[in-house]
Amino acid sequence: MTPTLVFFSGLFVLILFGWYVATDIPNRKRAIGTVLTLILLGFCLAAVWPHVNKVSGKKEFNIKKGLDLQGGTSYLLRLISPPDETTGEQRSITPAMVDQAVEVIRKRVDQFGVNEPIITPQGSDRILVQIAGVEGEKADEAREQLRKVARLDFKMVHPESDRIVAEREAGGGLIPPGFEILSMKEERNNKPVEEKLLVRKKTDLSGKLVSKAAAVIEPTGEFGISLEFNSEGAAQFAKLTKENVGNRFAIVLDGDVKSAPVIREAILGGRASITGRFGQAEALNLASVLNNPLDTPVEIEEERSASATLGEDSIKSGIYAGIGGLALVLVFVLIYYRFSGIVALVGLSANIILLFGAMSLFNFTLTLPGIAGIILIIGMAVDANVLIYERLREELAAGKNLAAAIEGAYNKAFTVIFDANVTTIITSAILFWLASGPVKGFAVTLTVGIIASVFCAMIVTRTTFGWCLGAGLKKVTMSNLIPANRQINFMGRRRLWAGISIGVILFGLVAFAIRGKDNFGVDFRGGDLLTLSYKNPVSESEARKALQEIQLGDVIIQKEKSVDTEFLSIRSPEGTSEKIESQLLQKFPDAGFAESKKDTVKALVGMELAKTSGLALGLGLLGILVYVTLRFEFSFALGAVIALLHDVVITLGVFALFGKEMSLVMVGAILTIAGYSINDTIVVYDRIREDLRAGHGGKIETIMNTAINQTLSRTLLTSGTTFLSVLALFFFGGPVLRDFSFAILIGIVAGTYSSIFIASPFVLWWSGRKGGSLKAEVQDAHAATA
Repeated sequence: MTPTLVFFSGLFVLILFGWYVATDIPNRKRAIGTVLTLILLGFCLAAVWPHVNKVSGKKEFNIKKGLDLQGGTSYLLRLISPPDETTGEQRSITPAMVDQAVEVIRKRVDQFGVNEPIITPQGSDRILVQIAGVEGEKADEAREQLRKVARLDFKMVHPESDRIVAEREAGGGLIPPGFEILSMKEERNNKPVEEKLLVRKKTDLSGKLVSKAAAVIEPTGEFGISLEFNSEGAAQFAKLTKENVGNRFAIVLDGDVKSAPVIREAILGGRASITGRFGQAEALNLASVLNNPLDTPVEIEEERSASATLGEDSIKSGIYAGIGGLALVLVFVLIYYRFSGIVALVGLSANIILLFGAMSLFNFTLTLPGIAGIILIIGMAVDANVLIYERLREELAAGKNLAAAIEGAYNKAFTVIFDANVTTIITSAILFWLASGPVKGFAVTLTVGIIASVFCAMIVTRTTFGWCLGAGLKKVTMSNLIPANRQINFMGRRRLWAGISIGVILFGLVAFAIRGKDNFGVDFRGGDLLTLSYKNPVSESEARKALQEIQLGDVIIQKEKSVDTEFLSIRSPEGTSEKIESQLLQKFPDAGFAESKKDTVKALVGMELAKTSGLALGLGLLGILVYVTLRFEFSFALGAVIALLHDVVITLGVFALFGKEMSLVMVGAILTIAGYSINDTIVVYDRIREDLRAGHGGKIETIMNTAINQTLSRTLLTSGTTFLSVLALFFFGGPVLRDFSFAILIGIVAGTYSSIFIASPFVLWWSGRKGGSLKAEVQDAHAATA
């Protein structure tokens, strides 16, 4: 689909959506909702429809898969020691140089989409880079991006450059000290022309002072690069141009002069441009590397194809387990809600089509952390349907006919669905803005999924009910897990629940502290990298099974292939490579294993990635605090954040107690737990706020207790359905996905517990500690809003 078609179709969909929201006429609303749904589903189905892969010749769904799911290309980079600018002697490679190169390469690779590459230092002067799905022209482009230094310098051209260069080419003349001759290639009158320039050796203005570079279209119609300097660079550039009016200055990129304009006047705005014969792709790539220059040159030492990091066996078992878990959820929903469950099934099916279609349409990449986001999205989609149906049950119990009950259920459920999803989308938006790697991939999937989930819950299922009512539907029935009149005294035992939580947290923190660095796997603390060539193939699953016998902890196994040799690449904890080699030689004597390389790898989660991800999560919590304060009260917001932190800390503690190791994949699991926790807490808060606004009599403690009991069935139902799908992943997803699903299972239990026993009691304690009245605050805020 062309960008123009996508743009105008999106504009039309937006107009339809506005019309749908604005109209109150049932038949018109139903017709608009139907057209809106069919258009979006049609676009998404067209985007995701299977196509023939030109390389393999097989039919594949049109969704980009990450390195962990499909493999990709592996590049081994070696840092080249740069000469000292003053002495000219070679400098040794330092850890700081390696770290800077890793972060620059990570940012450059991100322009290929949210590919979530593996980028890890290897040894003292090498970097292993694995990128998913690059082939043909993309592979060439990636290769150029990885090795381009992007050293940008501004150097003055000698005032008598033309004369001195002409004399040198004629075999006479001397080059003045401190100058050198460089070439500039450009096109004049549609012919390539090369000009020799005499420029200073010493840089007059460093490209490191450039704060931003962007590809632009010049008045000539050609592409160029627009540069913006930081404050220091702007001042130096102004001074340089003021002192050299009438002279030329050369813009030198990696030793080649890209342009050499004449300074007509002092340039005070801190801006410059590079013109030349750039194509669009070249200009975009050049802007990318200028934004992320390498301090240390690199060369590509080796290039191989790499298999999926999860292994084909894990991927297959994960897919089957995921489908099985989803089927269990759908069967439960159909049995519990009966006909309404069929409507929910329609909404969930549309949700999945919209999610994968949007990922394909916008070229997003599907990875394991992204799948974590999908699990959360499906859970939240079921959650939205449960909220609507439980409201429908209440409306029918109040004596309304089915049409009025459906209308009331959707209107009342909208507020809580909106609030619960906005709090989650705030976090995902900040994660996408600041983070990188797997965290960004999770954020993309979650954001797209939330939008699809709300659309399907509020429009697709409502439109489906509208058509069913028009066809003569008069009655719906559903099971009832917990009777509405049951009263459990949750708030009365709040000190007991708080004590249990504190005890579990302390116990987990002690276990975490005792294990120390053993809590973290290879991704976090680095380890050994063993590469074995072989003559007779051994699959990743066979090797993984053999290594499980010697219990080495977190081990990542990949197959790699060069032009004529296949390798088994194994990343493992430090000091384990010899045990691994011995075990594999013993278990597979006919494989013909031979050691190709044995080295150490540093942490896959670099300090920069850890810092930006932590900052993003912190700002996400702050965003939740602000939003929930505006929508509820500050005490509610603080309670939501406390409950979220409670769930994450308990998950980490229980993980430590069971002797599990943290890996990069676990980042996705932790973020899934955080998203699920806040969603469930908002559901309880919404009912408390509704009861307080209604002016129910009695103590605030009693009102809260009633609200928790009223939402208890939907809390258990939503948690139970998500738990069911993840449980299938835990038992049948294979060894690689077991720890991942185990963490989410802990988080679901902790999140359900905290939304009932922690969040609301904390709100009660915080609001009453200075003699304040939460009831009065909520009612006053409601009156002011009204």
